[in-house]
Amino acid sequence: MPLNVKILFIDSNHPCLHEILTKSGFICDLKYDWTREKILKELPAYDGIIIRSRIKIDKELIDRAQNLKFIARAGAGMENIDCEYAVSKGIKCFNAPEGNRDAVGEHAVGMALTLLNNITKADREVRQGVWLREENRGTEICDKTIGIIGYGNMGNAFARRLSGFGATTLAYDKYKTGLSDKWAKESTMEELFERVDILSLHVPLTDETKFMVNSAFLNKFRKKIYLINTARGEVVKTDDLVEQMKAGKVLGACLDVLEFESASFEKLNPEEMPEPLQYLIHSDRVVLTPHIAGWSYESHKKIAEALIVKIKTLYRL
Repeated sequence: MPLNVKILFIDSNHPCLHEILTKSGFICDLKYDWTREKILKELPAYDGIIIRSRIKIDKELIDRAQNLKFIARAGAGMENIDCEYAVSKGIKCFNAPEGNRDAVGEHAVGMALTLLNNITKADREVRQGVWLREENRGTEICDKTIGIIGYGNMGNAFARRLSGFGATTLAYDKYKTGLSDKWAKESTMEELFERVDILSLHVPLTDETKFMVNSAFLNKFRKKIYLINTARGEVVKTDDLVEQMKAGKVLGACLDVLEFESASFEKLNPEEMPEPLQYLIHSDRVVLTPHIAGWSYESHKKIAEALIVKIKTLYRL
């Protein structure tokens, strides 16, 4: 018997997502060019939406979706979806952090190694015929204390990849207890403030975490630290990060995400770059990437596969 379940794809995804759902009996409409106005008009005809980050799924949109059963985000962060309101309307909200956790874990380690060993700076110098060895002497991860804030899929994946480096890994998660495992030891924020050499952020963007990392926060660390952020840009207050880098409290930063990203994560306007961002761009103590930590070829497919399982489970297939 046909499912007669219509799914609206607002953003492009790995083709296996719509191909497998179609074979399973779902009706998949790929409408990547629809405007918000068009989506609002047509949404009552759909049972599900699959998005990445192109538009916000807010109360206005949810109220138009009288037949909506689920919203699926092809990624981890859910800040573009009013999940609380959707759930109050009986709409399921899915994401797929298990799909890109391995990519994020590897990327965070790669950024740390790049920063600590001056790889970007040294590579640029060698290409210019400059051969500086002492000036590019590296710092080892071995015997350092790594602090992880947020020990879900991403934090755990990072900890796993650190396990061979000979470091001590401490993990803090406000909403979890008993999280100690073979990869990390459960910790308190007080212990992180006392012991950490390298801090890595793996928290969602919420009202609670927005600008969580500011000058007051950074000054609580007893040691000078390195900072890694592969979570969301607005978890870190850029003005304060730069202030603490200039003061010597933050020795360097690995930033895959920036406070000044657009909502769709796909552009920065050079003409609107504020002074703190200019500082980061021109600093040899900063490694920057354009929100690609979870953006591997493999994660592209694994995210789709995770959503397929969740959607089919909802319909008991």
